[in-house]
Amino acid sequence: MATNLPNLLTYFRIALVPAVVMCFYIPGDAGHWAALTLFVIAGLTDFFDGYLARAWEQQSNLGRMLDPIADKLLVAVVLIALTWVDVIAGFSLWAAIIILCREILVSGLREFLAELRVSLPVTQLAKWKTAIQMVALGFLLAGPAADKIVPGTTEAGITLLWAAAILTLYTGIDYFRAGVRHIDDERPERNPPAPATAAAAEREGRM
Repeated sequence: MATNLPNLLTYFRIALVPAVVMCFYIPGDAGHWAALTLFVIAGLTDFFDGYLARAWEQQSNLGRMLDPIADKLLVAVVLIALTWVDVIAGFSLWAAIIILCREILVSGLREFLAELRVSLPVTQLAKWKTAIQMVALGFLLAGPAADKIVPGTTEAGITLLWAAAILTLYTGIDYFRAGVRHIDDERPERNPPAPATAAAAEREGRM
């Protein structure tokens, strides 16, 4: 199962992560277009690996583990790269920070709940968040190059990034509330304090 097509697509998506970053070393607009192209390809593999795994009944534990890791790697690395080249800068850095922090916190929550054998289903709002986030990153990757063709592309990307950040914050809180209901901290049972006197012990026994 490790080498079925859905898993191979996931491996390919992970391999595309450093490739996207390498595009930023290409001078001029060509680097932005190359990064966008690889990002779109990565997004398509995200769709097809899940679709084919379900259609061909090739779902596996390895795929379930690697698929969200590949998604988070792609988003995190692209956000960091966009801040590196100052496409995301100034106050908009907070949108990137919110998204990154939420991904880390929710991943940690899922890992903790997995030990309790509790799943944390993806909500419909979270799916919309992911869609808006990916579109925003696509706009920002094209960024300065696309602005020469369609002015305002970068501004539109920043606006969508903030929309994704707001949904990210909301869904993160929603997930945390859902997870907290399943958290039962194991505390050692506390023995009642020993009575200070024999009389007190006698009263304790009658109670």
